Amino acid sequence: MKGIILRGLKQGVSVSWTLGKIVFPVTILVTILRYTPVLPWIIDFLTPLMKVIGLPGEAAMPLVLGNALNLYAGIGAIVSFDFTVKEVFILAIMLSFSHNLFIESTVAAKVGVNWWLISGIRVGLALISAFFVNLVWSGGSDPAQYGFIASSEVELTTWTAIGLQGLKTAVIAVLQLSAVIFPLMLFMQFMRESGWLDALSKGFAPFTKFLGMKENTSFTLVTGLTIGLAFGAGVMIQAVKEDGVSKKDMILALIFLVTCHAVIEDTVIFIPLGIPVWPLLVIRFMMAVIITMIVAFIWNRAENRRRSRLKYEY
Repeated sequence: MKGIILRGLKQGVSVSWTLGKIVFPVTILVTILRYTPVLPWIIDFLTPLMKVIGLPGEAAMPLVLGNALNLYAGIGAIVSFDFTVKEVFILAIMLSFSHNLFIESTVAAKVGVNWWLISGIRVGLALISAFFVNLVWSGGSDPAQYGFIASSEVELTTWTAIGLQGLKTAVIAVLQLSAVIFPLMLFMQFMRESGWLDALSKGFAPFTKFLGMKENTSFTLVTGLTIGLAFGAGVMIQAVKEDGVSKKDMILALIFLVTCHAVIEDTVIFIPLGIPVWPLLVIRFMMAVIITMIVAFIWNRAENRRRSRLKYEY
């Protein structure tokens, strides 16, 4: 048991260091940018696009903050404005697909998938889903009721204060990441050495096979679905080393997780906004399944054609 703990802690240090090198500088940069003219300029640039997806110009604020920072920043911006139920739902579905874009997509890219592809999938799904929700849903014109949550904004007036705020935010982000990574790596090591990981993989084998992946990707999918993309990527990095997950399965799992991750937290967090949250979960999950299956199908056909061509040549 002592050996398992030591090996798990060693993995925790390795993964935390790998992810921390990304999270720390990106968090500082984005936090500082929040107090510069850059974000307001981006918001002004996006305002014309808002009308196409059924949103007013001020809706660009929660979208920019949610993508640059996290869901909590996006929600904090939402409650600063008087939106309708439909507008809040559109914002929620967009932020469900695309949030914390810089950190989560960069961390996910560490497993070998292009950052622009990951970000493009997330932003594309956000825009497509918003367009169709606006097109299909004719109701939701009542003012949204935000419950007990309220917006909170730190007023900083000097570059020193802004820099310190960025440093503080970055340190807290890394500590929070490590606080989850260490027990997760310990748990993963115990599951692997006790044989439970194999049992879990077999239990989820039908679902992973349905998505076009092998059963040894099950733990990665479960982790990403329950606690988030960054942590799922951390497990994936380790799984590639320890469990022999192929590059193909790694990429398919990542495509699934960039579309649908942290389904409990990312769904529950929108409840105080007074919108129906079950459709958020269903839309995200179904889109993840459909996109992953399509990519797997195309990939398998390409591989079969390549094998047939090589067989014919020989």
